[in-house]
Amino acid sequence: MQKVVSYKKLSKKKQKELNAKKRKNWGELKPTIRVVENKKHYNRKRKARRETDDFTCESFLLKIEPVNL
Repeated sequence: MQKVVSYKKLSKKKQKELNAKKRKNWGELKPTIRVVENKKHYNRKRKARRETDDFTCESFLLKIEPVNL
């Protein structure tokens, strides 16, 4: 039969082991990465990406040739 010792009277090492057993596993989920970005805050990378994604019609050229029948 195991002797029951109160949590406060356990050594720091044993308390740490018990705490580790009680914690749950996050698995593939990484909560530190999932931070919502502030949209009002200036972001240089977002601005640069917007400029590169801008599709303009200036570089588009259409060449039409007559068809001989």
